[in-house]
Amino acid sequence: MTVVSAAILDQLTAEAAASPRRRLNLNLHASPAEPCQRFFNAMEPDSYLRPHRHLEIPKSKLLVGIRGSFARFLFDDAGAVVDVVRFAGGDRAENAAVEVPAGQWNTVIALETGSILLEVKGGPFKPTAAGDIAAWSPAEGSPEVEAFLASLRSQVR
Repeated sequence: MTVVSAAILDQLTAEAAASPRRRLNLNLHASPAEPCQRFFNAMEPDSYLRPHRHLEIPKSKLLVGIRGSFARFLFDDAGAVVDVVRFAGGDRAENAAVEVPAGQWNTVIALETGSILLEVKGGPFKPTAAGDIAAWSPAEGSPEVEAFLASLRSQVR
């Protein structure tokens, strides 16, 4: 049985803040082959998770706020935002969790420093296929990322 203490989450947050990608996972599943992938994802507001989908192997996913707050975005095939849901950890927000439908373009951004979510999706793990990464979005590390994130943040209510 896995027990995740506040101290473990504190350490995950510190390591995420110090990492180049400004996010870090803590896997709860023992192997990428497991049929249920479960992990904490500590993210900082300047972390960029490139919009993607899981169409090649259709999978929905559940995102649960643990600490801080987030916004989940869904996009159409041209990259227009079609839905934004804000969610947060604890009893601070109207929404504690949000689902991403299988095959839907999506991303999530942290709205506060020290934010952590729990993600649950079907396994086994398989890296995102090239066709499931949004060509209309900036590549991770590119100069356009900052403006893209600012545009997304401006749509959060």
